[in-house]
Amino acid sequence: MSVTNDLFLRALRGEAVNRPPVWMMRQAGRYLPEFMEIRKKYDFFTRCQTPELASEITVQPIRRFGMDAAILFSDILVVPQAMNIEVQMKPNFGPYLPNPIQSQKDVDAAIVPDVNQELDYVMQAIQMTKEKLNNAVPLIGFAGSPWTILCYCVQGQGSKTFDKAKAFCFTQPKAAHEMLQKITDTTIAYLKAKVKAGVNAVQIFDSWGGMLSPTDYQELSWQYIQQIVDALKDDAPVIVFGKGCWFALGEMAKSGASALGVDWTCSARNARYLSGGNITLQGNFDPARLLSPPSQIKSRVTQMINEFGKDKYIVNLGHGILPNIPLENAKAFIDAVKEYSN
Repeated sequence: MSVTNDLFLRALRGEAVNRPPVWMMRQAGRYLPEFMEIRKKYDFFTRCQTPELASEITVQPIRRFGMDAAILFSDILVVPQAMNIEVQMKPNFGPYLPNPIQSQKDVDAAIVPDVNQELDYVMQAIQMTKEKLNNAVPLIGFAGSPWTILCYCVQGQGSKTFDKAKAFCFTQPKAAHEMLQKITDTTIAYLKAKVKAGVNAVQIFDSWGGMLSPTDYQELSWQYIQQIVDALKDDAPVIVFGKGCWFALGEMAKSGASALGVDWTCSARNARYLSGGNITLQGNFDPARLLSPPSQIKSRVTQMINEFGKDKYIVNLGHGILPNIPLENAKAFIDAVKEYSN
């Protein structure tokens, strides 16, 4: 079934458009009062693992603001959970893994699961979301990059430096690469199952790629992302978003991905230059800038579109939307794109 509003898919194909499409990372989430109502009743992983809840949360921002794409409500850490690694989400703390990966023995204990069995709830959520969306807009599925998942698996929690994760890779390289490959194999199977279940595109979030030097990035992150792109690109468009990874945009542009996400620290001009100027780019409004007055948000968004150019461009934030953003400001961001005319 084709979608009624295919602007997002056309931008991924690099076709000329009247205005660029718009969606926001973390758009299904904590800045929405209707999401907070659900959050009061159910804990985090219950929301992820209950298809009725996940699908409802996914469509909430579309109902309210009418973005050009929906992104399935889920979490990157459902992948290690499926691999037999315990992951908890602690209120006011974030992800917590009580038994982090520290040795070859721990790596051996991690499994490459049957994703259709272990992550069946995600596939059900996709099918329910597709029904609710009724082909109005495309649905995006996502996964974390193998390096980003490894960071949590080894560190055991969020971190500003992921020093333990790096130490593991540099002192036990064999175990680290085995673990990265297991995560990669699981992620490929998972994203393929998502496409089969009905998502129209997939995004790989390399949230912690920018923690690595360019040389280490190639070895510990990029080569595994490339495997995922190679495996998926003929099934669905793939977007790669590496936070702080401007140094890899040239390599990423040759990968076969349909689009590259850019964070707010890289200008439109630099992003176009570094990526070779031919690939669709996505981004890169500073999420904190949504705290500016709505009129200022609108003028800055218009300026951003003019700098990137309306074609081969998807308007987004440079990272996820913050929980304290007023609804009228989120609306100003979306409306500015919809009202755009050059």
